[in-house]
Amino acid sequence: MQIPEKMQAMVLEAPGRPLRLLEVPAPRPGPEQVLIRVQACGVCRTDLHIVDGELTEPKLPLILGHEIVGTVAARGAKVKKFRAGDRIGVPWLGHTCGQCRYCLRGRENLCDSPKFTGYTLNGGYAPYTVADQHYTFHLPREYGDAEAAPLLCAGLIGYRSYTLAGAGVERLGIYGFGAAAHITVQVAVHQGQKVYAFTRAGDAETQEFARRLGAVWAGGSDEKPPEELDAAIIFAPVGALVPAALRATCKGGVVVCGGIHMSDIPSFPYDILWGERLVRSVANLTRRDGEEFLALAPKVPVKTEVQTFPLEDANEALNRLRSGRITGAAVLVVD
Repeated sequence: MQIPEKMQAMVLEAPGRPLRLLEVPAPRPGPEQVLIRVQACGVCRTDLHIVDGELTEPKLPLILGHEIVGTVAARGAKVKKFRAGDRIGVPWLGHTCGQCRYCLRGRENLCDSPKFTGYTLNGGYAPYTVADQHYTFHLPREYGDAEAAPLLCAGLIGYRSYTLAGAGVERLGIYGFGAAAHITVQVAVHQGQKVYAFTRAGDAETQEFARRLGAVWAGGSDEKPPEELDAAIIFAPVGALVPAALRATCKGGVVVCGGIHMSDIPSFPYDILWGERLVRSVANLTRRDGEEFLALAPKVPVKTEVQTFPLEDANEALNRLRSGRITGAAVLVVD
């Protein structure tokens, strides 16, 4: 495959500004890296947090995107895991040190010196990108390129959030019904759980979408479900949902905050936490999460609902995501 010297990429030059379509050098792989011809890249709420300046330490200028699906165009000298032409996926976690106490304890998602795709490393809003062979995945053949992209963050973070909700959950609440939720509900229903979906107040279209995917009840986040929840996962970046979820959760229940950023959590009375309720966050993912979920997804089978955009319309995709006008997941398709 002939690799060009230059490429057109959507570039973030500073937080708070729209992305610009710029000509930039096409990357070349290091010894442990693969060069990927990008076919599709998901548009994630984390990308919004970066663009809006809520995540404050991006590499600049930056090529966003961490739900990357593509084919191996070239390999570094030490790459053994993949061959030219292999279809692979690149997630948020791009590198860990392997030496800090978290890495040594099998908790690489908490690494002290991590690198993140589309944040501290250039990502997939471009025709080509590079990735460390050890932090990329073979993808299930059951999924097309656009359909596979949301599995790589919405799916992986949803799966990690779901597992951290704990065992023995019969009634699961999901607050914020976007890309991660529309995947997680399918996994939970497959496992025999009853799912209660919470959306923006009055969002009848999304509530119907949740019911179509198997939720037994769907309503506004200002409502209480008809039954107490054993656990709740909050995907919406809204701190006020934490006390709301606690009030809906039974004694001994778990509230999982599944996002990388959330607005401030308001004060709340101790009695809604009392009863051994637990509030916990989710940080990043591990490679084991990726291997487990990508093996599980086609067995469910998880079906992703995507809205596709050409690469040059990345700003439109981000704006629609910001205003809640995406059903399922937004994906950039790269020619």
